[in-house]
Amino acid sequence: MDLLRSLPLGLYLEHPITWLHRLDPRVKLAWLMSFLATPLLASPEWRIFLVAFLVLLTLSAMIPLRVWKQQIGWLALLALYVFSLVSIAPDGLNANHQSRLPENELAFVQQSSTLSAPVPPPAWYNPFNLGKPTAQNAATEALKRPDLPQPTDYHYVLLKRGPLTVTRRSLDLAIRLSTLLFTLLYSTNLYLLTTAPEEITAGIEDLMSPLRRFGVPVTEIALTLTLSLRFIPLVLEEFQNLVRSIKTRAINWKKLGFRRGVQVWMLVAERLLENLLLRAEQISSAMKVRGFTSPDRHRVEWHQLRLKRADWFAIAALALLWTARFI
Repeated sequence: MDLLRSLPLGLYLEHPITWLHRLDPRVKLAWLMSFLATPLLASPEWRIFLVAFLVLLTLSAMIPLRVWKQQIGWLALLALYVFSLVSIAPDGLNANHQSRLPENELAFVQQSSTLSAPVPPPAWYNPFNLGKPTAQNAATEALKRPDLPQPTDYHYVLLKRGPLTVTRRSLDLAIRLSTLLFTLLYSTNLYLLTTAPEEITAGIEDLMSPLRRFGVPVTEIALTLTLSLRFIPLVLEEFQNLVRSIKTRAINWKKLGFRRGVQVWMLVAERLLENLLLRAEQISSAMKVRGFTSPDRHRVEWHQLRLKRADWFAIAALALLWTARFI
C-alpha cells in the first residue's frame, strides 16, 4: 500500500524496536497528555524547552533518519512558516498612551515667537538683581522640553527594516503559536510512531476500566476503536486501487467537461462505498466464524500490560517534568 506508506504522519514504525516501543502504552499516553497540557498558560521559554525535549527524545530513540525526516521535515517547515508570518504581522496592541506633558504644549511651542514678554516683577522684589535670569531666558527655559535619558535598554520595537516590523508582542505570539503547533502535532505523531494500534486500545481500555461501575461499555468502546484502526488501511487500499484503475483508462478530463467529470467521480465514490461495505461484511463474517459473540465472552488479549523498571523510571521523569512546570 504505497498510499499508506507515503503518509507523512501517523505511521507505526515496526522496525527497529526502540526503547520507546518497549514502554507501557499507558505511561506513553500519560506523557502525551502532559505534552498537550503543559503548554497551556506557559511561558515562551517553557514552550521552546518542550520542542527541544521532543527532538532529544527522537534522537535518543535512534529512529532512522528516513523516518525522522519524513515525520518532522514538513512539520518543522510549517512551524517555521507560522513563526515568520506572525512575527512580522501587526501585533494588534491598541494601547492608550498618556503624555507626561500638557495637551496644549505644542500650541505653546508654536506660539513662542509671538508671546509677549512677561511682566517684570516690582523693584522691591529683588532690588540688586542677584541670581535672577532675564525675562527672555526665563521664557525659553519654561518652554524647553527636558531631554531625559532612557533609564533601561528596553525597546518595544525589536526590529524595523522598511515595511517589516518585529515587536515584543508579535515575537511572543510567534513563539507561542509555532511551538504549540509543533508540540501538539509532533508529540501525537511520536506516540503513534512508537505504539501499535492494539497497544493503544489496550491501554485506553485499562485506563477506562473504573468507568464500568457507572455502566459505561468500556470493552465495546475498545473493540470499536480496534476495528476502526484496523479498517483505516483497508480504506486507503480501496481508494488507491480505484485511483489506479482510473489512471490506467487514460481518461481525457478536458473532453469530458465539468458535468461528466462529476458523474465519473460520483461513480467512483459509489464504487468505493460498495467495496468498503463488502470489506466490513467480510470482517463480521470472519468474527462470527471464529465464535465471536460479545466482547465480554470472547476477548483477545493482544498485550499484557505490566509496568517494568523502565516504565517506573518514565513515571518518575514525568513527575519531575510536572514539578518543573509548576516551578
